[in-house]
Amino acid sequence: MKKIIITFSIFATSLFAEKSYGQSFKNGDKLLNLGLGLNSYYTGGVPFGASFEVGIDNDLSVGANVDYLSTSNYGYRFTALYFGGRGSYHFNRVLNIKDEKFDLYAGAGLGYRSFSWADSYSGLSIDSYGSGIYLGVHLGAKYYFSDKVGAFAELGAVGSTNARIGVGFKLK
Repeated sequence: MKKIIITFSIFATSLFAEKSYGQSFKNGDKLLNLGLGLNSYYTGGVPFGASFEVGIDNDLSVGANVDYLSTSNYGYRFTALYFGGRGSYHFNRVLNIKDEKFDLYAGAGLGYRSFSWADSYSGLSIDSYGSGIYLGVHLGAKYYFSDKVGAFAELGAVGSTNARIGVGFKLK
């Protein structure tokens, strides 16, 4: 799974790479983030997450996110799936950040999380215990290498992890 994600990230980066730079965030931008969690709230596994947001003015973006984690050890399998809406406030204008390659943002998300456990030794399978509504918060920074491609890092309650890094794309 890790090899597939890395290969996809390299491929996508080469597709969108350009040599000119533009404003880091503005109204109408379509932002796609693909990332891996650096840790997990749960036992094992590497969380994979994606978010998509659209700029609704020069400081605000809204969209959706999904986060997936699956791990199995000694006949035991755990899966977590988070999905919901999210919004971000981009601080560059307010903080007078002039670097057009840098985007500092923070926001919140609201959605549903689904957990499932299975134990192959006992045959026990639970699909809903602990599932329900979640509230997430994030603080993030993105650095653009070109008009369309950058790297990002986010901290906070971002799905099944509290720290995520990855590749960000600005789709036009």
